[in-house]
Amino acid sequence: MRVLIVEDEPYLAEAIRDGLRLAAIAADIAGDGGTALEMLSVNSYDIAVLDRDIPGPSGDEVARHIVASGSGMPILMLTAADRLDDKASGFELGADDYLTKPFELQELVLRLRALDRRRAHNRPPVREIAGLRVDPFRREVYRDGRYVALTRKQFAVLEVLVGAEGGVVSAEELLERAWDANADPFTNAVRITVSALRKRLGEPWIIATVPGAGYRIGTQPDTAGPEEAGGDRG
Repeated sequence: MRVLIVEDEPYLAEAIRDGLRLAAIAADIAGDGGTALEMLSVNSYDIAVLDRDIPGPSGDEVARHIVASGSGMPILMLTAADRLDDKASGFELGADDYLTKPFELQELVLRLRALDRRRAHNRPPVREIAGLRVDPFRREVYRDGRYVALTRKQFAVLEVLVGAEGGVVSAEELLERAWDANADPFTNAVRITVSALRKRLGEPWIIATVPGAGYRIGTQPDTAGPEEAGGDRG
């Protein structure tokens, strides 16, 4: 299990991290909302532990971001705000659990393990196609056994393409399913993201462009370069 701790009190954050590591739970620290959002965009976490009162984007804003991402990542709010209405508002934001300060580290460990077990019962299936292995639960991608680090948006696009099982997915559908409802339908974000994703996955190029139709995972990887494979034609 890998946990992101969002806590602006350095000594408390480090104490939590060290205690979780002793319990065989990997943990990273973000001291403010901006850092938390950045780390969430580049790393895969199983659970987020959020202090609500942090600098930059608040813990509530970070929680909204996690919920909106559709990752299904459980959120445990860890805060001094212990009134019933505080807890109610936290759950309304999408929190899965709520622990008030001060607290015992062992209780935090037990709650994290309970959240992880609960999530395990609803894990989406691992998908495999043409040498790709996509694990939506852990947000991990492997190609021919090699781990491929992707951004959240790249992963979202790949998940849609893999889910089509070799079928063609239009740019409009990718925009609808991997971006939010406010995305500009005339943006070139899809073309740019697919091109970057193709390069991240490496050669031979596995994402094929179907002119005038969209993109698909090719069962016969292309040996041409990304431009020849359609990476810059949209």
